[in-house]
Amino acid sequence: MCGIVGFSGAFDRSALDRGVAALRHRGPDDSGTFFDPAAGVGLGHTRLSIIDLSPLGHQPMEGLDGAVQLVFNGEIYNYRELRAELESLGHRFRGHSDTEVLLHMYLQEGEACLRRLNGIFALALYDRRHGHTVVARDALGVKPLYLAATHRGVAFASEIKGLLQLAPEAR
Repeated sequence: MCGIVGFSGAFDRSALDRGVAALRHRGPDDSGTFFDPAAGVGLGHTRLSIIDLSPLGHQPMEGLDGAVQLVFNGEIYNYRELRAELESLGHRFRGHSDTEVLLHMYLQEGEACLRRLNGIFALALYDRRHGHTVVARDALGVKPLYLAATHRGVAFASEIKGLLQLAPEAR
């Protein structure tokens, strides 16, 4: 279990930190945030280390050039096969996490990569190159993901108590 929280819009950085703190019990091993004030995008993550226990699994995870940021909660069951395919295409990996495979899949195929994932997940990805944020979950909705559309923008979190730190008006 991990936790994700974030927003796209006119939200405050301190709200992101409060959202991460509210989800700390979901991921006691590590946490991190990404905030781009110019774009109005914030991503936060709390980590329960399972697949790659090293610091190389830290999130938000960024693409090699820093233009793509990813937070992920879940498990991609076919990540080893996808990794082998990506390596055959020239991708190089730093660690061994399914999160890093997911990031490389996005860099290779864009949003279409989501159709190739076999697993349970909720994720948010900010792509500075295209100026958009993608928030998605697996087709069955196994991993929790709550959304709130507010006058300031869109906020999301793995739990309502994290979401309310960003958008208290969503009560």
